[in-house]
Amino acid sequence: MITTKRPEEVELDPCIQTWMTRWAKRVPAVAALLGRSEAERLSAGYGHTLREIGQQPPTWLDTSARASAMLDELAELAEGRDQVVLTGSGSSQFAGECLAPALQVRLGATVRVIPGGQLIVDRQAVVSASKRCLVVSLARSGDSPESCAVVDALLAGEPSCRHLVITCNEEGMLARNYRHVGSVRCLLLDQRTCDQSLVMTSSFTNLVIAGLCLGRAGDAAGYRQTVSSLSELAQAQMTQYTQALADVATRPFRSVLYLGDGCHYGAAMESALKMLEITNGRISTRAETFLGVRHGPMCAIHPDTLVVGFLSSDPVARAYQLDLLAELRDKALGLCHVVAGEMVPADVSGPGDLAVSRLSMPGVDDSSAAVLDAIVGQLLAFFRSLHEGIRPDSPSVDGVISRVVSGFRIYDVKQGWRP
Repeated sequence: MITTKRPEEVELDPCIQTWMTRWAKRVPAVAALLGRSEAERLSAGYGHTLREIGQQPPTWLDTSARASAMLDELAELAEGRDQVVLTGSGSSQFAGECLAPALQVRLGATVRVIPGGQLIVDRQAVVSASKRCLVVSLARSGDSPESCAVVDALLAGEPSCRHLVITCNEEGMLARNYRHVGSVRCLLLDQRTCDQSLVMTSSFTNLVIAGLCLGRAGDAAGYRQTVSSLSELAQAQMTQYTQALADVATRPFRSVLYLGDGCHYGAAMESALKMLEITNGRISTRAETFLGVRHGPMCAIHPDTLVVGFLSSDPVARAYQLDLLAELRDKALGLCHVVAGEMVPADVSGPGDLAVSRLSMPGVDDSSAAVLDAIVGQLLAFFRSLHEGIRPDSPSVDGVISRVVSGFRIYDVKQGWRP
């Protein structure tokens, strides 16, 4: 029987501890929070969330090592598949959105993201185009009702499908139930990434990091180098910009619009969910593509709206994005703008705005940089939650939402609907 320590007993890896200490020394807002004992942090309701946000850069390296060790096995699993479906619920679904555009290029297959809930309602959505399908289930705990329901339904009704489970919880049902099923493989991440906070932070980015290994058969070294560069960039970004993001989080906004294209759109959707969850719905949020804003959503950018844009590194995509941001400035829309990306131009920011600019590094481009965007969204949400007087670890004071979705009835496809 596998046993693990209780969440409050989990010890930090020395590499994580070293990085967190260095982060706190450079960021007053973090130093003030980490200056309290672990018991005090947990009692104040932010101990898990702050640790889980902070631990991301080092944990990515462990995830890349685990994924690299399975590259040959994963390549065999994907061989002959002309369709890949990424599925999950909530943040896990948005992890798939961060991956899909890049994987479609690398795998040369049709890659779609289908929410777990949609799959258990209509599994034909998976195999409508082809029986040669690989289904990738992404999950933090693997204990949400639809997690196993999706795999069970497809194993029974679409036996030609192959399955890859990527999960942070070795004790979850998704990890345990299919160990002896030949068409299912499981990539288990470090238990530290199974976030204990209600909101997903390190679990989200580590699921994305793990998923990036698909299509990297024969390039384990290149994959690990990309993740190493991402880890280095994340540490630099968190060191340089956490305090500024904490300050922006205290501004008088009541809504946030997140903008992104391609893989960055997944980060925009995840950031919108983070702010909504961790403020218990007090801040309304929306995610859009840059060009999509002009088709209606622009009317919802009010004087108390924070606009957060995740820039692409592709020059054509960026040209469109910068034009849109300039239009918003010309129309004086929004309280202020936060723009994050590679080498953000100096003129993209006006008075009161914030540019979160990172260096260019080999192997890091639009296919992988969504995890860096996600950290920007996490930090804004975390500090806003504290500003609102909410406990980030458990923001849903009335219990409307929970860390793992509570059980609900799953209907067999042959039974259909019943009252």
